[in-house]
Amino acid sequence: MHRPIKFKNHPFRFLLYLEWLLLVLVAFMSTIPSRHQFSTNSPELRVFCLLLFGLMGLRLPTSNKITKFLYTIAEILLIVTTGVLDGRTARPFPFLYLILVIRSCLIFNFPGRLVVTGISFILFLFTLNNRINHIPQSPIEQERFWFFTISLALLFGLALVFVLLLMNAVLSERKSREKLALANEKLRKYALQIENQATLEERNRIAREIHDSLGHSLTALNLQLETALKLWNTNPHKASGFLSKAKELGSKALQDVRHSVSAMRSHPLQGQSLEQAIAELAENVHRATGVAPTCQITLFQPLPTEVSTPIFRIVQESFTNICKYAEATEIKIEIITTVTSLYLIVQDNGIGFDVGQNTTGFGLHSMRDRTLALGGKFNIYSTPGYGCKIAITIPLPSRLQLTD
Repeated sequence: MHRPIKFKNHPFRFLLYLEWLLLVLVAFMSTIPSRHQFSTNSPELRVFCLLLFGLMGLRLPTSNKITKFLYTIAEILLIVTTGVLDGRTARPFPFLYLILVIRSCLIFNFPGRLVVTGISFILFLFTLNNRINHIPQSPIEQERFWFFTISLALLFGLALVFVLLLMNAVLSERKSREKLALANEKLRKYALQIENQATLEERNRIAREIHDSLGHSLTALNLQLETALKLWNTNPHKASGFLSKAKELGSKALQDVRHSVSAMRSHPLQGQSLEQAIAELAENVHRATGVAPTCQITLFQPLPTEVSTPIFRIVQESFTNICKYAEATEIKIEIITTVTSLYLIVQDNGIGFDVGQNTTGFGLHSMRDRTLALGGKFNIYSTPGYGCKIAITIPLPSRLQLTD
């Protein structure tokens, strides 16, 4: 805390109200005449000192060490002056020392609070001793009064220690809540950043999907239509061929749109088992390419959604890449589970590629990220002209292992 503590930003407003209540009690006590007093100083001056002491509580320094030191010295001088003005047998006014300790807890660290608490106790003992020495008593009464005085000093010392420890506990609890609130705010910002990053990545994925598939199909479609338009008057038969090709490209573009919409579904399995969903993907590949993937899936028990959904997405992305780039005539997929792990293999006999130069595509990057998110291992093997093989190992959740 670097700003001075004022009424508007006081961390514990009830302490300020308590100070005012104690000051009113002290001012009332100072106006009560004492039969043991040797002088009758003006009570108005004592009340003025108390009022000045109270006003100082409306602004507490918290940054500069010298300012805090001078501020505390001024408080102590006001307390001592109030006692002196009350006569040689001044009342000890213990409430002022309690207020002094409370304020010191708000402006000092723990060592400074201990010092101010010790000074308050010493001043209280000095004032109490000065009062006792000027009260004439018999030896027996004086002995009893000394016993009462020692008990009062011990009680007040315990009260100061209690106030000190209580304030330390309250301030520590407040500091912990402030740190927790700050940590929660940082966590909220980090979560928002992650959400924004995830949204941006998803937008980039959709944009790339549209660019690679739909954009290519529409560009080719536009070229076919332009050519057909130019040939329509001179060679209608040849123009008809270009129109037929344009129709095929339009159908492919529509299929790409449906594929992109399907890929964005929140729950891609839609109540199906993993085997059923992958079988449907294989059927879509067969209709699109004429190649029927061979699927071998052996699951000892149903997989949880947090595992089955990423597996489905990985297989879906694998089929998409094969259909776009591989030119394969054979596609094989194998999924096997053991007690501890799941093994996924997707293999084709397509044109392949150089793994050392072409593993940064979005599709491969997405599959790798999904695998690593499940704590698994992602491996890809490919050579130009010899197809591609993707091998994935994913550990199963412990609750599934126990049920096995």
